[in-house]
Amino acid sequence: MGLMDMIRGEFVDIIEWLDETNTTLAWRFPRYENEIKNGAELIVREGQQAIFVYRGQIADTYGPGHYTLTTENMPIMSTLQGWRHGFNSPFRSEVYYINTRPVTDLRWGTPQPVTVRDPDFRMVQIRANGTTIVEVIDAPTFLRQVIGTESVVDMEQITEMIRRNIALAFSDMVMASGLGAIDLQGRQVELSDKLREFVAQRVQSFGLGIDAVTMTISLPEEIQQAMTRGVARGLEESSFLNNVGDLNRYTQARAADAMLAAAQNEGGGVAGAAMQAGLGVVLGGQMAGTAQGGFAQPQGYPQQGYQQAPQQAAPPPLPSLQVFHIELNGQAAGPYPLDQLRSFVSSGHLTRETNVWAEGMAGWAVAASVPALQTLFAAPPPLPGNPPPLPPR
Repeated sequence: MGLMDMIRGEFVDIIEWLDETNTTLAWRFPRYENEIKNGAELIVREGQQAIFVYRGQIADTYGPGHYTLTTENMPIMSTLQGWRHGFNSPFRSEVYYINTRPVTDLRWGTPQPVTVRDPDFRMVQIRANGTTIVEVIDAPTFLRQVIGTESVVDMEQITEMIRRNIALAFSDMVMASGLGAIDLQGRQVELSDKLREFVAQRVQSFGLGIDAVTMTISLPEEIQQAMTRGVARGLEESSFLNNVGDLNRYTQARAADAMLAAAQNEGGGVAGAAMQAGLGVVLGGQMAGTAQGGFAQPQGYPQQGYQQAPQQAAPPPLPSLQVFHIELNGQAAGPYPLDQLRSFVSSGHLTRETNVWAEGMAGWAVAASVPALQTLFAAPPPLPGNPPPLPPR
């Protein structure tokens, strides 16, 4: 009889798992087709769970402890095996040990950049990487979804699956946050916990949990250079404005420098000559101002001892012509100015009894009662030396 035949012929009396790798997540006890005898010892250490499987069905599950296998502590197995009054004979069953300790320092990274809409840089492609802590939180689910018929499952076998789900969760988290690329990088510590929630939702269907996630967001090189230039320019401009002091005098000095540079340009031709003439006028004016008042005041400020001539007031606007609406053939017509109303009087369309209205009047009134229209109906005085006309009989 060979060694394997001798091993297969023995009964299993102690079931335990001594793990020295710290990366193995599941291990099936090798019983070599042997049967487990009545009263066998089951040892489950801290950070472990033991699951009995009979003909593909999950039976009893045991947490950390030391057990003697009997009918009393194997209720599900007793039902599956049909042990109504206990059992004395050995039985067949597979025993899986699940490592429930957290596995730390699992590194992850986005395989492809994630496109983010940024208010300053439009569309920006960002990347992220970091570490995560994974553990088995639901041993039966992990057995069904991950282990299957494998005898050993270590961290390397599920690392790619976890990294893929973290990358997808990162994309979901970025879209849900609505933040731009700069804000994402500035709040990456705060967003790490939010990413952990997104990842946990994705991997819980495998019986896994996520204790923590660290995240570092990387921006494209051109964006980082633009940010560096912007910060440097801001510091330079702030220091420059503090040193300039009077910005008006600085503007005049810059204009004088530009005129001097143009005047010294030998290829400037007519433009250079004009600049020289203009520069002479400016410098001459400044010298004259210096001789009179000690220094030339900036343009726009009155010099000491000099009173500016008062500006001539603009003429007032012309008065608007008064216009009137008149009753013409039973309808309101107009508005008409006084000159046109005078022609209506001559033609007989406007009489003293015609109703008129103008802006500012309370309502329609006869033309003879409106002071502005009374001159239209006044008769000329008699000629000198002629008797006045007789009143009509």
